[in-house]
Amino acid sequence: MAAVSRSAAQRPGLFTRLAYGVGGAAGGIKNNGFDYVLLLFYSQVLGLSAVLVAAAMWIALLFDAVSDPVVGYWSDNLRTKWGRRHPLMYVAMAPVAIAYFFVWNPPSDLTEMGLFSWLLTLTVSVRLMYTLFEVPSTALAAELSQDYDARTSLMSFRYFFAWVGGLTVQVVLFMFLLKPSEGDPSGFFHLPGWHSYGLIGASCIFVAVLITSLGTHRHIPHLKAPPSPRKLTPVKVIGEIWETVSNPSFRALFLATLFGLLATGVSATLNQYINGFFWEFTSKQISGLTAAVYVSSILALVLAPLAGRMFGKKKAAIAIGLLAFTIAPAPVIARQFGLLPPNGTEALYMIVLSVTVVDLALIIAYQMLAASMVADIVEENELATGRRSEGIYFAGISFMRKLAQGVGVLSASFILAAAAITPGMRSAEASEQAVRTLGWGYALTLLSLWMVMILCISFYRISREDHERNLRELASRETTEPTP
Repeated sequence: MAAVSRSAAQRPGLFTRLAYGVGGAAGGIKNNGFDYVLLLFYSQVLGLSAVLVAAAMWIALLFDAVSDPVVGYWSDNLRTKWGRRHPLMYVAMAPVAIAYFFVWNPPSDLTEMGLFSWLLTLTVSVRLMYTLFEVPSTALAAELSQDYDARTSLMSFRYFFAWVGGLTVQVVLFMFLLKPSEGDPSGFFHLPGWHSYGLIGASCIFVAVLITSLGTHRHIPHLKAPPSPRKLTPVKVIGEIWETVSNPSFRALFLATLFGLLATGVSATLNQYINGFFWEFTSKQISGLTAAVYVSSILALVLAPLAGRMFGKKKAAIAIGLLAFTIAPAPVIARQFGLLPPNGTEALYMIVLSVTVVDLALIIAYQMLAASMVADIVEENELATGRRSEGIYFAGISFMRKLAQGVGVLSASFILAAAAITPGMRSAEASEQAVRTLGWGYALTLLSLWMVMILCISFYRISREDHERNLRELASRETTEPTP
């Protein structure tokens, strides 16, 4: 009976893929909030220095990044009746939602340093609590299936819901919660809208974590067991972690993640500045631009598994990435040379909208494939070390994601400073030179970082054939090992 259940788990059914995928919405909401609008809210709306906002986020990311390998190792070795992963996932549920709510609802009478302390404390809390869910739940992808293509499907659902969840809450913010007024056509300075945004986001995070935790709970008896009990010392723990992350394919993905997410931090932080200052879009246009990305998510959900089956994950990721990351800054560069219609025209909006939909579909598909590539390292590591270390691998990528995004946000603040876009400034107050500096800083930084990322991922070694050979060797090892 157990053998049948384990075999069935190799190709998870639609319910399991949906339940696993919904958890991505929690990260999508948190990341969209922190990466896209947190700097805008605290700096432009509340008046906190952009450098202080970036510093708070970066310090919080340092705390969070250090926690990732700790939680990863912990979840790889935890022994409970509910398995290795789920106890941590359940513990995270309420605290992360409560902390996220208060990020967007600070007291109104705080001084600048008081507001900085509030932001720092709450962002640290959100990120630490979310790590308890993120690392164990993403590690489940390598345990729910060992099938090369099924893992791509699992991660595709995860990223689909991450983008849809984050976008939905952001669309609600710009379309319904931020009320334009005289002198504030974007509605950015409507505080009650931001407070409601915090409540909606926190509630959705709680529900998403609950669905993934409960929806995958029934698989606990068929998930991989932790390593055999052994005497662990701090030196031995560090040694095992180092041995695990020394895998060449992991190093390639680790460095690719570093440069890719540096670019993501810059892009996410400056996105609303590009929309508001560079293109001078209204809040309705911004919400429409954001809502159109639903199409991108659906296209990526189809494209990533298809490309992975046809070309293998590495080749598909490189081809899709090269196409996506050259298209992304193209409209901004074209504007710098006067090749696009003027701001305020419908033609400009439709061009930017069309490019965004296609390009973001490619970017999401790349992310789906890259995430699935992490899971395939697990069996190669198991052959080398005798341990399954799903938590460590996904924690390592999470570590780099958070550290890189923090540096990306800091870099974005320097671009804003170079462009002389100051806290509280409205788009009509920015000079033409400031807007041009913003555009060049945005486009050239992204293009450079993304190209280095593609170079790094080219050193990844595991093909479909390699993965299948690893599975055969592990199966052979299991049959030849003596029964205790």
